[in-house]
Parts: sequence; C-alpha cells; structure tokens
Amino acid sequence: MKNIEIKFQMKLKQYEELEEEEKALVDEAKKATDNSYSPYSHFSVGAALKLENNKVIIGANQENSAYPSGLCAERTALFYANCKFNDVPVTCLAIAAKDSAGMFTEEPVYPCGACRQVFVETVSRFKKTFKVLLYGTKGVYVIDSALDLMPLSFDGSYL
Repeated sequence: MKNIEIKFQMKLKQYEELEEEEKALVDEAKKATDNSYSPYSHFSVGAALKLENNKVIIGANQENSAYPSGLCAERTALFYANCKFNDVPVTCLAIAAKDSAGMFTEEPVYPCGACRQVFVETVSRFKKTFKVLLYGTKGVYVIDSALDLMPLSFDGSYL
C-alpha cells in the first residue's frame, strides 16, 4: 500500500494587505450580498469576478422553497459571465457572506462542491486558472489557483 498526500497552500491576509484590485473585488462581493434572495436560510452570499477584459460581474445566492432549485452566488456570476463574455477568461473571483444577523462572517466561507466543479470547468474551458479570494472579517484567504479547491476533480478529459 502507498499513501498519497495532497496538499495546497493558501495565504491568509488582512483586508488591508490585499492589492487594490483585490480589495475592489472583495468590496464588490460584499455589496453583492445585498442582492441575495435567501428567505429560507437567511445566509446571504455575494460573489464578484474579474474577467481578463477588466469587466467585473457579480452574483448572489438565489434560494427557492424547493431547495435544489436555488443557485449559489459563485455560479450565478460565472454563468452570467460565460453567457455575456463567452470567450473571456476569469482572472479572479471573490466571495463574501453575511450571517442571519446580517453581519459579514468572521471566517471566510468556502464554495460548495458544485461551485468548485464549475470552477474546474471554467478553467478547462479557457485553459487558464484564476485566483480565489474568500472574505471574512478576521481575514481573507487568497488561493492562487481555483483548481487547488478541487484537487481530485472530474473534467472533460474523462469523457
């Protein structure tokens, strides 16, 4: 038997330590939480992504009383970007969340598995990875490659 270890590194930065472009994207993700439709969970998530053409696209989670019919903030932003700018790669994506009290979460919130799989497809589609910024009031996780969030991913090469 052989043990295989999978590792990745991410940075923990304070908001003030982010580059100006990163701060601006985090600010857009924070604002996007106001567009959340979350009457059931009361958990508002906002995402903002920057495209290679410098356009910024936002998304917010959209819930439905039939829970599987809702959609996460990350996917609303990515799917809109892919429809509107279908030949332009993503360079960075920021995520922020507010709890049921309307306060930004202290710890950064991670994207769900479905969103991570869409990250993989987006990287595969454009042959280019992108940075992910996860905002929390105690700090921001900076992940240099979206693929790091889904190390054992499935892509079109298996088909």
